[in-house]
Amino acid sequence: MRTAGAGGLGGVEGAEPDGPAASGGADPEEAARQICLRLLATALRRRRVPEDVAEAVLSRFAEVRLIDDAAFAQAWVESRHHGRGLARRALSAELRQRGVAAEQVRAAIGSLGDQDELATARRLVAKRIEATRGRPLPARVRHLVGMLARKGYPAGLAFQVVREALEEERQHGPDTEFGQDAPSDLDNVFGADIAADAAVGDEWSAR
Repeated sequence: MRTAGAGGLGGVEGAEPDGPAASGGADPEEAARQICLRLLATALRRRRVPEDVAEAVLSRFAEVRLIDDAAFAQAWVESRHHGRGLARRALSAELRQRGVAAEQVRAAIGSLGDQDELATARRLVAKRIEATRGRPLPARVRHLVGMLARKGYPAGLAFQVVREALEEERQHGPDTEFGQDAPSDLDNVFGADIAADAAVGDEWSAR
């Protein structure tokens, strides 16, 4: 039915049962369920449980009805966004593939906002940018934008984040292939050819 992760609930230091699920107006049983799911997703991420194992455990919990589709979807979003950096588009596709109803998918994805995606995209690029140094600038841009596209990020956001990271590197990082006309170099690189490549990756990520 669904997929999940392993690792127990122990050792989730500092996990706070606050938020909508813990509000006084919520059904007590549903509130308890949501708290447990948040703790589970947090524990799996902190203990660096392998993604395939985590997914298998979550799926098994759903199969035996320990968690319902809504709770499963919320835990899936928590685990896959913070663990793999997947954007809302990719997460929606994964949940639909696992048979979660559209209404429940929308509710789970709604827990992520634009700023969450932006912050995660910046974190992903920051982790990858150093490995691209020494390559031609257009190749670096294609690599980083393509990486974000495969994780479900829209082309516009991907270009924004990659350009910000490259400009930050030019100003504060080590010497790179940027010349004295670096801003115009970036303007040239972020042109139609790379935009077309990113759009292709963006379409692929939406499938």
